Amino acid sequence: MTTMRAVRAHKRGGAEELVYETAPRPVPAEGEVLVAVNAASITNGELGWDATWTDSFDGTGVDRTPVVPSHEVSGVVAELGPAVTGLAVGEEVYGLIPFTRDGAAAEYVTVPAEALAAKPSRLAHADAAALPLAALTAWQALVGHAALAPGQHVLIHGGAGGVGSLAVQIAAALGARVSATAAAGDREFVAGLGADQVFDYIGDRFEDHVHDADVVLDTVGGQTQSRSWTTLRPGGTLVSIVQPPNPDDAASRAARGVFFVVSPDRNGLEAITALIDQGRLTPVVDRVVSLSETRAAYEALQTEHPRGKVVLRISEG
Repeated sequence: MTTMRAVRAHKRGGAEELVYETAPRPVPAEGEVLVAVNAASITNGELGWDATWTDSFDGTGVDRTPVVPSHEVSGVVAELGPAVTGLAVGEEVYGLIPFTRDGAAAEYVTVPAEALAAKPSRLAHADAAALPLAALTAWQALVGHAALAPGQHVLIHGGAGGVGSLAVQIAAALGARVSATAAAGDREFVAGLGADQVFDYIGDRFEDHVHDADVVLDTVGGQTQSRSWTTLRPGGTLVSIVQPPNPDDAASRAARGVFFVVSPDRNGLEAITALIDQGRLTPVVDRVVSLSETRAAYEALQTEHPRGKVVLRISEG
């Protein structure tokens, strides 16, 4: 088999450029694995990233069109490239595909072996595909950058979203006290994930209620980030996945501001799998759609605020 069905964009743009078509099946190079994709999930805004279209994060690299979107994958190892060890053909895996490569909105994708981990055995592929980007983002923010410890207080913005819904669960599993913001209609949902208190991001002023946070996880940016500094205790940490924090604001609170972009991380995935196996972390899937519906799913994300992730089902399993 030399071809496959895939969703590709032949020129840079938004969802309107996505086409469901026949494409060449990729061949794994040294250190890579060919994955037969069972499920993938999509992220709002990824079609606007420079890394989606070039081989660099700042857009100065080589144009890669036509490109395949969607960088969270769950599937089965179909072929090993040269020098790959630790994985076997037929093994179920999941992982985060580097953003400067083609993604998983296709029947097959090649992935660096170190970006993959064994799929959690208790999860179906559609659930596993909802995890890599969002869960690794939450894990790297809370553990890697904020060093969140048991008994500390964390404020998580966007607690019902793809990253926020997992961050609430991870923070609670780590023994932290969790406050979160969400839409009024999502309060009970976010509380059910493990948040001790949930504030309506429209009707409540979270800064009137939180004053002792050790950590703030900012998934929103803008005024939400600016207003969050007063919620931190001196010496606290604000971690943003949206925009670099203002250093003057950080200094005014004797706090630390961090901005980062999530990266593939097998060790992080294995830690996430351990939480799943312990029953302390559950992926949140808003809905599952077919590969042929990928364009419509991206279009919907421009106006919707789903609970958790939108997943593409490529094959059964």
